[in-house]
Amino acid sequence: MDVKYALVALLAVLAVMATGFTVSPDVDRSVQPVPFDETLRLGLSGVDVLQAEDAGYSIPQAQVFYTQYQYVVGYYGVDAAADHLAARGTARQFGRPIEVLVTDYTGAKPTLAAGDYLVANSSINISWVPARQAHFVVESRARTPGGPAVVPFSSPDAARSFADEYDGRVVEWNELLARTDTQRTDPGEQRDTIVNNRSAWADESVRRTATLADRPVSVVVGEDAPNLSTAIERAEPNTTVRLPPGTYDVNLTVDKPVTITGAGNETHLRGPGTGTVLEMRASGSAVTDLRVSGVGPNGTRSLAEVGDDWDERIRVAYGRGDSAIRFENASGSLVSGVHVDTPATGLIVHNSSGTVVRDSTVRGSEEWVEGFMGVVAMYDPIVVQNISVQGGRDGVYTHRTPGIVVRDNRMVDMRYGVHEMYTSGSVVANNTMRGTNAGVIVMTRPRGNVLLGNDVRRNDIGLSMSGSASYIADNVVVDNGIGITFGADRSVITGNVVAGNDLGLRASTLLPSNEVARNDIVDNEVQVQPLRGPIRLWTEDRGNYWGPLPGRDADGDGTLDAAYYPTDDIEGALLNASGTVTLRESPAVGMIRNVQSAVPGLRESGIVDTATLAQPVNPEQLSKLNATHP
Repeated sequence: MDVKYALVALLAVLAVMATGFTVSPDVDRSVQPVPFDETLRLGLSGVDVLQAEDAGYSIPQAQVFYTQYQYVVGYYGVDAAADHLAARGTARQFGRPIEVLVTDYTGAKPTLAAGDYLVANSSINISWVPARQAHFVVESRARTPGGPAVVPFSSPDAARSFADEYDGRVVEWNELLARTDTQRTDPGEQRDTIVNNRSAWADESVRRTATLADRPVSVVVGEDAPNLSTAIERAEPNTTVRLPPGTYDVNLTVDKPVTITGAGNETHLRGPGTGTVLEMRASGSAVTDLRVSGVGPNGTRSLAEVGDDWDERIRVAYGRGDSAIRFENASGSLVSGVHVDTPATGLIVHNSSGTVVRDSTVRGSEEWVEGFMGVVAMYDPIVVQNISVQGGRDGVYTHRTPGIVVRDNRMVDMRYGVHEMYTSGSVVANNTMRGTNAGVIVMTRPRGNVLLGNDVRRNDIGLSMSGSASYIADNVVVDNGIGITFGADRSVITGNVVAGNDLGLRASTLLPSNEVARNDIVDNEVQVQPLRGPIRLWTEDRGNYWGPLPGRDADGDGTLDAAYYPTDDIEGALLNASGTVTLRESPAVGMIRNVQSAVPGLRESGIVDTATLAQPVNPEQLSKLNATHP
């Protein structure tokens, strides 16, 4: 790098930037609303919005125009807008709001449907009103699929009338903002709450279903009954049917709560090669200590006779495919010590809350396009724990399973290790993924998911998160094509080791609202890549560790004195090119940085870390990886 010529170029750029840029002290607040589908939308999850649209429920909306952000941000839920405006970091990334507009229900004749869902009986008369002029009904019975609703009105009389009828009270915009701010929870506490609550639920589910393996034996196949079908007929509910070693031809539906147990791999349930081998249709069912093969080849069912309802199409296509074992309306059931070979799906768990799949293996097709899922979970949370899935399409596939816990599993050689669709509040923890297109992929704008402590190596993509208010924490993401990619907003990425990837982190959302701090981001061929949008500040009191950057920590607080711009042409070469330190510390570069800080409109898209860590967050882990650290 020729420092002299680079300095000349930078000075020329600075001279151009210094001309023609002024900021008016007066902000025009007379902005006009834009069509909501043209905004960048935040707030309720994708499934909540779809459910409301299908049922005809109304969702109060907001749209905000910011001084430092070129796009209009739309919010499903007025409380979501207030929450974002009061959040730490919003002002410095977006600037202050020029105007906040909210939907006006004054002429919409709003009422509550069954379940207290908000309905606008004259939706054509919903308009927009500045939030500073609106009156908001809070703490009423009104709700949306995402939870309690804040309902705005331009007319104080209409607001009071709605509040009186539905047990709410009326507040103004400033009070709503203050109310949101006082209810705010620290992101770390939010993550711990989700993890602790779901882990406690999972532990209790594991404890409760473990008793299903200890039921008294009522029928032994070969001694008390000639085959499994007859044994099921003769067994009393809540007892065990035992299968000694041997091969049993099975194509069976079980409608009573019994435990079917074998002698490990020596007990073989063999299906006819068409359809599902074993279907359990009673709560408290269990299948333990045996192996299953002879599954039909069809992972999906034809949609020719299914209408346009999106949820029904997924339920039929994925939930009615061939599988080794299917649980239907069988809450609190158990799979343990089961080994499956399948050309389609291993296990389908449908409408069976609290079911536990544990200590089992599923082996699918070698080519993922020829197979299907290891475990399909639909509509209710379950626990998937300590299973191994090799081959097939996805290790665990979820559809509308809020609160599912997937922990301590191993997924190898498939499309996606864990694939979450329309699923919020999940915990995916301490899993191992190898040789996948993506180790974990969370899609369809969900909310409140946690990816925690996973070991994800040698995949095309390590972790991929969309949605909002989610967490990617304490994962080891090494030797992947892309380490972590996140299109989520208002989410936290922290404590991760991201090392040796072709691309370390990719930020793909237009909204710069994530906290990315206290990560070790080292030895990646390209450290970070913002696909689009404005500059992102990756510092929350403290920043990230990027390797042994040159610099000083004069005050001894553990952070380098100079800000670091990993996407900058100059800064990006600090670790491997001579002369870059001299250039970075030159007066020209310093002047540019100062102007960019003072005039946010001059900021280019990129990443800045204003409190780069001098020492790694996870030194022992980096030492094991032989990654760069002091």
